[in-house]
Amino acid sequence: QGNFQRKEVYQFSPLEMAYRLEAAGIHRLHLVDLDGAKAGKVMQLPVLAEIATKTNLAIDFSGGIQSLEIAQMVLESGAKWISIGSMAVKNPAVVEQMLARFPDQILLGADAKAEKIAIHGWVEYTDISLFDFLQTWTQKGIKACICTDISKDGILEGSSIDLYKKILQRFPDLQLIASGGVSSLQELDTLKAIGCSGAIIGKAIYEEILPISTLQSWLQTHN
Repeated sequence: QGNFQRKEVYQFSPLEMAYRLEAAGIHRLHLVDLDGAKAGKVMQLPVLAEIATKTNLAIDFSGGIQSLEIAQMVLESGAKWISIGSMAVKNPAVVEQMLARFPDQILLGADAKAEKIAIHGWVEYTDISLFDFLQTWTQKGIKACICTDISKDGILEGSSIDLYKKILQRFPDLQLIASGGVSSLQELDTLKAIGCSGAIIGKAIYEEILPISTLQSWLQTHN
């Protein structure tokens, strides 16, 4: 939930986890540079490059991307997509430049609590409505969005199904990726049924609430 004092460190390196996910049949990796999100500059480019070089995972990368030049560097380091959140609030002109240069490789990061946008690794809250934010950026050409309900993140109590339904009702053409609280196969089925194009699973894997072997079985019946 954005509290850097409550971080948990797991035994696997990012590359080790990437290997395990790829072996299970997962094709896409959501990689967040938390240091970069907090510092306002990309810090974990070597990690991205190592995973991109040593696996075939399609990686979306976020955290600290603040210029067109850095966006290009991240993509050249192996990311297939970059996710932009804070910059879409703080410097929208630069994000528009990114969209113009890389139109199919920009994901909007819409992190919200009580339907208000939060930025900089969730340490700064705004009064910007999630729905106004989405309206603005879909009009500018954004086609895909990762939406995280911060209140659900990391507590394994389920995802914001009702929120995602509201978003998809208003933006039916948006490729919506659910994030925060996903902790059961039933949720994956529900998210798929309501129209989400994807779901990010993090802590549930590390805590083995959703073991990789269970996800592997689900993937084999849903691909």
